[in-house]
Amino acid sequence: MTDIRGLAVALLTVVGAAMLTAGPVMVVRGRSGRAEIRRELADQKIVFPEAEKLPPHLARHAGAAVATGDQAKAFADMIGANVRKATGGRTYSEISAQLAERRGDEELTALRQTAFMGQTLRASLMSAYQAWHLTTLVIGLGLAFMAIGAALVMTAAVLATGS
Repeated sequence: MTDIRGLAVALLTVVGAAMLTAGPVMVVRGRSGRAEIRRELADQKIVFPEAEKLPPHLARHAGAAVATGDQAKAFADMIGANVRKATGGRTYSEISAQLAERRGDEELTALRQTAFMGQTLRASLMSAYQAWHLTTLVIGLGLAFMAIGAALVMTAAVLATGS
C-alpha cells in the first residue's frame, strides 16, 4: 500500500508541478498574442464610419478604431454586407465565371476586383477575430492549469503526510 501511495504522491506532484509551470506560460503567451493582435489592428488604422453610415446594430462602434477581435468581426461583417450589396450577392468565383463567359466586360471586371478586395479584407479581419478567441482560450486554459496544478500538489502533500 505504501508503494502505491508513494507512486501516487510522486505522480500528483510531478503532474501538478508541470501544470503549475505551464499555466503561467500559457497566460503570458495568450496575453502577448492578444497584444500583438491589438498592435496589428492599430497599425492598419481601421476606423468605423460615423453612425449615420452604419447599420443600427453597429452604431455603438461609430468613429472607433478597430482594436479588438470583436470589433474586427463587426467590421468584417460590415464589409461582407457591403460586398454582397455591391455584387448582388454574388461571390468572387461566381463573378469570375461570368467574366469568363463575357471577356472584356469592364463593369464585370471592376465588380470582380471589388469582390476580391472585399472578401480578402473580410477574411483578414475574421482571422484577427479567430486569433483573438484563441488567445482567450489559451489564457483560460492557463488559469485552469494553474488551479488544477495547485490542487494536485496539495492533494500530493495531503497523501504524503498520511492525513
